[in-house]
Amino acid sequence: MRKLEARDIKDMNLLKHYRIIRKWACKNNDLSEADLELLIYFDCMGHFTKQDFKTGTYSYSWDNRRWNRLLKQGWIIVWRNRNRTTQKYNIYEVSFKCKQLISRMYRIMLGEDDIPTSERRNKLIAGNSYTDKVLTEAIYNVNKDKQR
Repeated sequence: MRKLEARDIKDMNLLKHYRIIRKWACKNNDLSEADLELLIYFDCMGHFTKQDFKTGTYSYSWDNRRWNRLLKQGWIIVWRNRNRTTQKYNIYEVSFKCKQLISRMYRIMLGEDDIPTSERRNKLIAGNSYTDKVLTEAIYNVNKDKQR
């Protein structure tokens, strides 16, 4: 098996439209950009603890309510509960809903899927603000680009 190199990732244009895809995912799922990137980090880890969460949040803006919000909204779920004897702490994983969102983002980056352009499936298309209108135009450009 050949080793993946930096040039291979550049040739795939994997990160070409990452910013627009990230903004679409955040806006339609009521997440901040830091929350989404943290969830991607956790998805790569598989299982994690609350201490891993604290370590992972060092590079993001401080949000004291982030952990509880992600748990309450169902982005993070308990994989194994603690039992106070052999397991001293809970082990968590990202939820099915989170895995689906991240997989969809990857498929869009690879050009397998398009960003939805109906108002029912994409809040940005309604164009409630100037930023939404600009991002809508960017979404149409991403969908037209078949070299991603």
